[in-house]
Amino acid sequence: MTKVWDGFIRGFHWLLVAGLVTLYITGEEGMMDLHFVTGYLLLALMAARLIWGVIGSQTAKLSALFHSPKAILSAIKSKQSHVGHNPAGSLMVLLFFVLILIQLVSGLMTTDDILVEGPLAQYVSYDLVELAGDIHHTNIELLIAAIALHIFAIVVYRLKGQNLVKTLVTGKQENAVSTPVMKSGVVAYLIFIALSALLLFTWGAEPLQGLM
Repeated sequence: MTKVWDGFIRGFHWLLVAGLVTLYITGEEGMMDLHFVTGYLLLALMAARLIWGVIGSQTAKLSALFHSPKAILSAIKSKQSHVGHNPAGSLMVLLFFVLILIQLVSGLMTTDDILVEGPLAQYVSYDLVELAGDIHHTNIELLIAAIALHIFAIVVYRLKGQNLVKTLVTGKQENAVSTPVMKSGVVAYLIFIALSALLLFTWGAEPLQGLM
């Protein structure tokens, strides 16, 4: 068994799952204080992941996510195991990063013109606020579709003999073709905590009070 995912990458994945579920439910149910707090925490989590993608473990590098179309097609057809994300999985990760960041940033500029207003809405034009609101409501549907595709791919790979979920729980992979350079995820968690504190201090005082 070879360690291919550090502690932060594993934690990031499951925190992201919990955060997105919470974000969707709170948005649908009108629980806006918790919705905004969750959004700020997810924004901090995504920022920490991008930073870790520069300074972190070999398999966490953002550069490891970019592959040619030929490599992606080959990975879809092949049963060969890869260290970390294979090219097709890397494409899905990049898609998630883009969709999630669009969702979070657009949420910062949305308003219902009554009670709820994102922290950046006051700094941009009303036309941009309206556009951000439209994007925020449309993009969530794209994100749900991407999640469904991701789950389908996990099932397909499981049928091909690759348990991707287990690997993201344990961080270890059987029959890895190489041993990647790993770094302690503690550094990334500290970055996440610092960014969370900064965002909550800057924008989160009001929704946090609403939760108490």
